[in-house]
Amino acid sequence: MAEALVLERIKQLSLREIDLPQDLGPGDVRIRTEVVGICGSDVHYYLHGRIGPFVVREPMVLGHEAAGIVVEVGTEVADLTAGDRVCVEPGVPDFSSRAARLGLYNLDPSLSFWATPPIHGCLTPEVVHPANLCFKLPHNVTAAQGAMVEPLAVCIQAATKAQISPGDKAVVLGAGPIGLMQALAALASGCSEVFIFDPLDNKLALAARYDGVTPLYSRNGPPAEQISEATLGWGADVVFECSGASAAFRGIADLLRPGGTLVAVGMPIDPVAVDIVSLQVKEITLRTIFRYANVYDRAINLLASGQINLDPLITGTFSFADSIQAFERASEGRPDDVKIQIIMPG
Repeated sequence: MAEALVLERIKQLSLREIDLPQDLGPGDVRIRTEVVGICGSDVHYYLHGRIGPFVVREPMVLGHEAAGIVVEVGTEVADLTAGDRVCVEPGVPDFSSRAARLGLYNLDPSLSFWATPPIHGCLTPEVVHPANLCFKLPHNVTAAQGAMVEPLAVCIQAATKAQISPGDKAVVLGAGPIGLMQALAALASGCSEVFIFDPLDNKLALAARYDGVTPLYSRNGPPAEQISEATLGWGADVVFECSGASAAFRGIADLLRPGGTLVAVGMPIDPVAVDIVSLQVKEITLRTIFRYANVYDRAINLLASGQINLDPLITGTFSFADSIQAFERASEGRPDDVKIQIIMPG
């Protein structure tokens, strides 16, 4: 039994003991969790109890953005030792599957992912996880930053899929946690300038603190008009749709240059209509992503080098004892909030 933050049912959380798998296999490590971030999916399960086909039917421990300290290693683990600081990739695939052999282990149908029903998450003082999905943190990367590697990995995956060329100009739609990190990932991947749009000025004010990121305020006209003016009528090379809002897809081709690339990052709750002809007449490449594969090390390198600074995006911290209040705060969707994290007991 272990104490954990448990989603009992929709809008009902409790801090209590629950039976969790704690046996240490030969290829596993035991980790004392230090920091866990609250993801939008955690909030969605809390408020709605489901995301698409994933339905919470039994009490489930939340959380999948984690950093911690290795306290015990399995008999076959060679690359980690007790005391190592790590961040954790929360999806566990079958590495012998066909998808994994193609390098697409994130698409393995048998993959289990923390806090995705029926798999328990990591909002508990200790977790056991495969060692090959735990990554050492450099000395200059804090646990709070390490817990941001998981959402940053989504953005590195998207930037990689976009096949950015040096000097490209990109547009990010949505300035939530993923949108803001996507702008930084695009810059680190070679973009010379990233424009970002959100209907909430508070979000854009935070984006404006970063060199190379240009906010598109609603008061200045439709984003497509602003991009046309900024690019002398040519359009952006890449658009990252990070909001998941169906309205974002209306006229989205107007943001792009001929031959540009659209990357769908945000996941809409319901099916959305897309004007395929508007994409065809410009020969727009449409790419999609689902989580990430083989990018954690690159995300960590970008944090350690200082090329990406995520500290301004951590806008609230709560103790584990106050984790229910943390979720209540996250579910409010305050315009000044980006990422809320929970500090686990030492």
